Order: sequence, then C-alpha cells, then structure tokens
Amino acid sequence: MNVNLQTPIVYLKGVGPNRADTLQSELGIKTFQDLLNLFPNRYIDKTQYYKIAELQRSNADVQIKGKIIHIKTVEQKKGKRLVATFKDDTGEMELVWFRGQKWIRENLKLNEPYVIFGKCNWYSGKFSMPHPEMELLKDNDKGLKVSMQPVYPSTEKLSNKGITNRVINKLVQQLFIDTHGRFQETLSENILEELKLLPKNESLFNIHFPKNQELLARAQFRLKFEELFYIQLQLISKKMLRKQKIKGFNFDQVGKLFNDFYKNHLPFELTNAQKRVIKEIRADLGSNAQMNRLLQGDVGSGKTIVAVMTMLLAIDNDFQACLMAPTEILANQHYTGISELLAGTNIKCALLTGSVKKSARKPIHEQLESGELQILIGTHALLEDKVQFKNLGLAIVDEQHRFGVAQRSKLWHKNRFPPHVLVMTATPIPRTLAMSLYGDLDISVIDELPPGRKPIKTVHRFDSNRLKVFQFIRDEIKKGRQIYMVYPLIQESEALDYKDLMDGYESVARDFPLPNYQISIVHGKMKPADKDFEMNRFVKGETQIMVATTVIEVGVNVPNASVMIIESAERFGLSQLHQLRGRVGRGADQSYCILMTSHKLSNEAKTRLETMVATNDGFEIAEVDLKLRGPGDLMGTQQSGVLNLKIADIVKDNDILKTARYYAIQCLREDPTLEKRENAIIRHAYAQLVKHKNIWTYIS
Repeated sequence: MNVNLQTPIVYLKGVGPNRADTLQSELGIKTFQDLLNLFPNRYIDKTQYYKIAELQRSNADVQIKGKIIHIKTVEQKKGKRLVATFKDDTGEMELVWFRGQKWIRENLKLNEPYVIFGKCNWYSGKFSMPHPEMELLKDNDKGLKVSMQPVYPSTEKLSNKGITNRVINKLVQQLFIDTHGRFQETLSENILEELKLLPKNESLFNIHFPKNQELLARAQFRLKFEELFYIQLQLISKKMLRKQKIKGFNFDQVGKLFNDFYKNHLPFELTNAQKRVIKEIRADLGSNAQMNRLLQGDVGSGKTIVAVMTMLLAIDNDFQACLMAPTEILANQHYTGISELLAGTNIKCALLTGSVKKSARKPIHEQLESGELQILIGTHALLEDKVQFKNLGLAIVDEQHRFGVAQRSKLWHKNRFPPHVLVMTATPIPRTLAMSLYGDLDISVIDELPPGRKPIKTVHRFDSNRLKVFQFIRDEIKKGRQIYMVYPLIQESEALDYKDLMDGYESVARDFPLPNYQISIVHGKMKPADKDFEMNRFVKGETQIMVATTVIEVGVNVPNASVMIIESAERFGLSQLHQLRGRVGRGADQSYCILMTSHKLSNEAKTRLETMVATNDGFEIAEVDLKLRGPGDLMGTQQSGVLNLKIADIVKDNDILKTARYYAIQCLREDPTLEKRENAIIRHAYAQLVKHKNIWTYIS
C-alpha cells in the first residue's frame, strides 16, 4: 500500500482497529502525521555511566557498569526476595527482585561485566536497585543502541490497554520504516542556512531517537522554530491581507466635535501615553484600511477617554459608534462615565442592556436606524437582530476575551462594510502571548497612570496580625475613608464560600459594631436588585466597609475607598489579585492593599504574594503569572485550545518565538504572496497546514 502522512493510523503495522480507536480517543492520533508529531516529553539518558560512590538519593534513573559477586534468597513476611551484591571499583550496592526469581537466578552470571539501569533506593545504609534492566557488557557494546530513550505522553487508559511507552516507541520505529524516514522539507534553504538548522528528516529522527544531547537540542530548536514560524506567518499574512482587502471607512476629518472636546471639555491633561495611543488610532482611521487594534492599559490608566475621543472621530465623519461590555455593571459604568464626559456637547448617547424595558427599547431602535442616536453602549443586547444601525463606523469591545468569536462577528455584520474595531482590556497580556494570540491585531499600550495618582502600597500580613490590621482600618475610617474586604470564591462549593463570607462578616460586625460603623455585604447568591442596593449604599458613602466575594472584581468605581483587604489571598490567582487591588487608588489619597493569609503557603503562593508586594506594574505581574500558570490557563478555558502547540512553549521559548516572528515578517515583506521560487517550499507547506487544519485558527 502507498503510504503518506495522511494515511489513517489503523494501517500502520502493529496498530489495528482497537489500538487505533484508543490512540485516537486518548492522544488524538488519527494519521501517520499525528503519530510523527507525538513528541517525547522527556528522555532517559543512557549516554552516561555512574560509579556507585557517585550515586545520589535523587530517585533518578541511572546506568552503572559492574559485576555480580554474590547472590542470595532472603525470606520475608510474604514470600521471598532475591538479592544480588553488585560491585564496581568504587563500592557495592544491592540488586533486588520480588518476582520471577527462579528464572532470574538461573540466568545471572557471577563475575561477568554487566550494564544495569534503573531507579536507586536508599535502604538500610546502602543503595539498592529493584528489578533493574540488565545486559552483559559485551552485548551492550554490540547492538545499534539508541542511547537516549524517548518517554512519550501517556494516559491510564493507554497503560491499561497495554499501549506502553515501549509499544509507542515500536510504532514510531515502524512509521520510520514505512516512510523510509523521508519527510518533505518545510523551510526554505535561505532560513535553514541563516539559522544553521537541521533538515526536517534529521530533526524528526533525532527528536524520536536522539543520538546525543547536542543533536536532540538542535532537533528541538528546529521543530519549535518551524511550529512558531507558521503560526506567525498565518497571523501576519491575515493582518496584511485584511489591510489590503477589507477597506475601512476613511475618517479623514478631524472635525469640530473632536477639536471642541479636546480644547473645552477635557477634564484633565492627557498623559503622553494617551496622546501616543490616540495618534496611532488616528493613523489607522485615515489609512483606508479597517482598523483592528488592541488597547491594553492597567486598571485606572485612562482607556475610557481614549475610547470617547475615538468615538468623536467617528461622529465627526458622520458615522455611529458602539461600545460593548461583558457585564451590566460595566456597561452601566461606561454609560455613566461617558455621559458625564459628553455633558457639554450635543451628542446623543443611549444604554442598552438586558434590564432595559421593552417600552424604552423601541425609541432606541428607531433613533439608531435614523442616525439620530450617535453612541450606543451596552452588553450582549447590542448583538440582537433588532438592533440595526444607520451607519456603524466604530465598534469598541471591552474585555473582549469574555465574548465568543461568533458573538463578535455578529457585531461586524451589522453593516455592509465591517466597522473599525478597537478592543480594550485591563488584563495586561504579556508580550509573548500578545504576539501569539493577538498577532494579527495592532497593539497599543497605555503604560503610565494619570498624574496625581499615588501608587498603591501593598503588604502581606498573616492571620495572627489581624488585630493590628483592624486597628489600621479604624484609623482610616476616622479619616473618612472606605474599606473593601474580599473573600475568595471557589466555583465547586458555593455553600463553603457562603459560610466563609458569613463567618467573615460576623467577625467584622463584632469588631465594627453599629451604630458607629455601617457594613455592606455583596455576594453571588443575592438578587440583582439587592446587590445594586448594597453597592449603591457603598458608592454614596452610607457604609464604610464593603464585605464581598469577587463579584466586585470589575465595575465598581469608588474614589473614596482607600483600603483593599483580600482574605485568604493565597487562594487567588495573580491577575485576580491585581484586578482587585485596582479597585482602590482611584482618588488622590494614599491607598493600601493588604493580603491576608494563613502561615501555611505553597511555594507558588509565596511567589504570587511576593510579586504583588514588589510591583504595581500589570505587565510585570502578567509575565510572572504566565510563567506560573502557562498560556492555556491564563486566557481562560475558551482560549486554551488556541495554544494547542505540539512542541513549542510560549513561555520557555520566548526567544525562538521572536526569531520566528522576525523571519515571518521578513518573508512576507519581501514576498507577500510567497510567489518567489525560493519560497515555493514555504508556500506548499503552508497550503498543506491550512488544508489539514494543522494551523490552529488563531482568531482574535
């Protein structure tokens, strides 16, 4: 039979229908290609020999040369064990067998040189190796030995069905026999030469059967580079194509509204970072191509004013604008904030969320279609079919990772032509991740806080210091400040959360009794109306302390709140801690964040708390978070599939990613359609990847 890499795995010798089903369900292996891309996750190094005197109590696999000088059988409570004394020129150790003793005893040769391999235990003052792999030295020297043995990813079900590491190793060997180890090159000669990369055939052979450490490292580099190169090639070509093909509305007027607002209604001086970002946006809007820009800025960095000024550019050019937020609280906050900013102008702005009554929706729908309504702010309600614009020119999406791809595309199709898109996020995305997840977007960053904002002081305190912390709260309340106390939320156990919160509330109420102190309480089990009532009491300053679960993570703006106390802070992720801290520090007063924990902390929790105390920089925090949690978790489950990488690791291979991106940009800059003869290999490989959906569709 004629095999190629798309041949179903069932046709590989040694597989058959049952194994094929198991391989597919457990490891996603459907074709020869999939098995070839099942890369080992570690290797057992048989290139090195240890001396008995050098052994460490490390539980690592070791290989030793020596002789058996004595064999005995030892009685134990249940049955017997066979013990051999193994000696080299530095010392002695024991080899132990609990099973198959008769056969083993008959086959062991005394005083003959052996090579043994296995894990060592430290027992009764000496090292012992249970059930070692053994081979006479003369046989070991003869055979063609793969000195570094691959260990493949596995699952319990695979082991139970007898598909061991050895079996997978044999199947991969069979694959190399069936294909004669010949695989099409996927990188151009130019790239191979410049980076001194191993050819594809050698790389694949050495990733599965490395001859030595150096060849393994070169094979890994080559395959990681290739994987990241094609992802970057796709992202960058998508971006270039969109700029050529998708014509954007040309906002060539910087008109009356924009200039009037800038001169007469701007409540404060813009920071240099805000000015830079507005300039970048203006260049996009006047370029005849559709804008697709990601705006990153920490909590409180002033993204809203940038959004407002971008909306004014749209309205000056006779277009409408909309802003979509993931929650009603956030949409309401945007609406209030933007309405206040535009109070001195004649611009008409409306709010549309699930709570807006039917009677109030009708005029909104009518005014949108007539063009009388210039700005619409809302939640998913904006996506309903009834919501039709006269001419939508700008769509702004806040915290867009909370919306699905299909939802966002609905917004783009409200028009004959897609509107300009500005995506805003207060979740700082590390550069490495931004290059991979959002590589097809242009990125702007607001990296300075407005003047007059003091950095928040963050401290870590143990539960045993609680009395001092409560005294500090009393002092702050005397100064007229307000306090947040946040308790963790564990999805699995609402009952437990509720108990934690109520216990906390009761102890706070004892220490801060009525009528001197008023306390608000907010949690997920409350009715929305009750939640809003409690929130509003705090916003108006009627209560001094807000005891809450993480529902307050987004969307509460109380400039007078100056202290954030996070209970059981070790149970929060870094980005969540940073988001919560961002709820204070919104006024001109010094603000504080106090991280309360028990004394029992894991190493990872310590790293998180130390990072929070050391820096207020969201990007620095995001980098640490990425190292701790990995890319899949960082983007939440719906995005984790995006980074389904076979061999590269976005965090550890940051440098390779930058190199791959550089070469992808060079390649497309010189040859946007990959028509040149020297790029024929890349064009063919790219077409194959897209055809077999092996490039993950990175949709921002």
